[in-house]
This record gives sequence, C-alpha cells and structure tokens, in this order.
Amino acid sequence: MRRQKEFNLARYLITGAAGFIGRSIAAALLARGESVRGVDSLITGKRENLTGLEAMEFLQGDLADPVTCQKACAGVEIVFHEAALASVPRSVADPIGTNVNCVDATLNLLVAARDAGVRRVVYAGSSSAYGDTPTLPKREDMVPKPISPYAVAKLAGEHYMQAFARVYGLETVVLRYFNVFGPYQDPSSHYSGVLAIFCRKMLAGEQPTIYGDGEQSRDFTFIENVVEGNLLAATAPAEKASGKVMNLATGSRITLNQVFQLLCELTGYRGKPAYAAERAGDIRDSLADISRARELLGYTPRVDFREGLQRTVDWYRAAGA
Repeated sequence: MRRQKEFNLARYLITGAAGFIGRSIAAALLARGESVRGVDSLITGKRENLTGLEAMEFLQGDLADPVTCQKACAGVEIVFHEAALASVPRSVADPIGTNVNCVDATLNLLVAARDAGVRRVVYAGSSSAYGDTPTLPKREDMVPKPISPYAVAKLAGEHYMQAFARVYGLETVVLRYFNVFGPYQDPSSHYSGVLAIFCRKMLAGEQPTIYGDGEQSRDFTFIENVVEGNLLAATAPAEKASGKVMNLATGSRITLNQVFQLLCELTGYRGKPAYAAERAGDIRDSLADISRARELLGYTPRVDFREGLQRTVDWYRAAGA
C-alpha cells in the first residue's frame, strides 16, 4: 500500500495553468483561499492568462521533463491535469508532438505524483475517445473508437490513470470533456475551439468558416460547468470516484449552423458563413450522457448554452478579441 500523507492545508497543482481551462480552475481555487501551484510550458498557454492569479505559485516547465514533474508535485495533495496539445487538426499534422505532450507528459506526471505521495489526480479526458460512432448519447461503457492521434493520446492517458489507481493506489478521476468554451479561450489560432474562432471573427465583421455542411452537432459545455465538475471530482469519496471515467458536459447538443445563427443575434454579424471540406479526424455528432457524473459527483450543469455563449461574447467584446 502507498504511504498516506497528512495535510494541514490542501495544496493543489494545476498543469496547463496558463491555458483556458487550467487558469479557470486556478481562479476558482484562489477565490476560496486555497494554496495553489501552477505549471505550464507556455507552448500553447499564455502568460497574460496568469494576470489575476498572482497568489498562485507558478512554475514554467515542460511535463515531458521528469524533473519538472517532480518539482511540480512536491508537497501537493491534489492535481488537476489540464495540460495537453488539445487539438485534433494539430495532432493530424504532428502526431509525435501530440504524443510527447499528452502521453509522455501524463506518464511522467503520474510517476512524480506517486513518488511525492499525491492523494488524487483529476484528469482532463476527451470526448474524442468515443470516435465517430453514431450511437447517441455517448456513455462511458461504450467501446472507445478514437479516430485521431489526439484522441488516441488522450485515451492512453485515461488508461494510465486507471492503471495507477489499481496498481499503486493513487486516486484518479477521469473527466471526459465535451467541447468546452468560455472566457480566456484563445481565438487567435487555427487550432482554437470553434466558438472562440467564431466569436472573434464575427465580432470583427469577418466571415467564419464551417468545415462540413454545418449540420454536425456538439455538446458545447460552458467553462463554469467544467470548473465545478473538477472541484467536485477533487472532493468526491474515493470509493465512489477513484478509478472512474465520467462525462462532463450538459447533455444537450446544437448544430454549428444553429450556433452561427445564434451568434449572429449576439454579435450583430450580418454575413453568411463560408463552407469548406470536412477536416480529417473531426467527428460528426457528439452528445453526452451525464448520469454517471450526476450520480458519483453530484454534478449538475448550471449554465446552459445560450447563457454561456452570451457571457463568452460579452467577454471577447470587452477584451477586444
């Protein structure tokens, strides 16, 4: 059995702390007075995202380096592992880089967490693990069928999480995210989330591009719901949550054409979208069954898609994105 540590004050580590989801979790923890450390290589994370998080101890380093992982995990009780190269198109273009920054980094982190006596690791999984199977909604007991290098890499991380829980007694919880969006998501890259790109372009009066016919659907999940799910996963009883995989989403879906029409209302954009060929590795439809997270974590999405989209547009407008 692993040696258990006694902690007087919960200390949290967030990997990918300068990224969209990582900085959002850090902000929530700091707001309630927690002791937080963040680590980020700044490959895709942005230093400006650390503004407002000055109370967080920040370590710049790459999780592909085991020494960085050891430094990051020292004295930590709970880890939120958000760091990844989170892009299907990028993984198609550079599968080796995706493997290094997702699989190798995750294994390094788990070894360091085990050796440091970390109690629990909460892992950012991905709905891409389900692949393009037509069955909806997606349930955790479905056989994974990843169709992109990114999906394969994220699924490998899930298996490592479960193995470390079983073999080493390290508590792990896997949360499969479904198309997370909201403030601080980078809209400037070709690899960014579709809603971030749409918001930036349409607020600037520029034409957005829809890959495919626009009838593909997604279970878009506002960032506040994801943050709450992570915080619940950190405190759920081990006998309920450890070693488990669960969807983190809203349990509803909307097509990209419908998203475009709604964004026209919210941004005042008057043009039409450009349509282009489907991208390799993209799935057609995505919808989560969230009953397991509801049962094991007490998770309920509190912000619906329209409210989340309104908040997101307001933030990008104020930020001048």
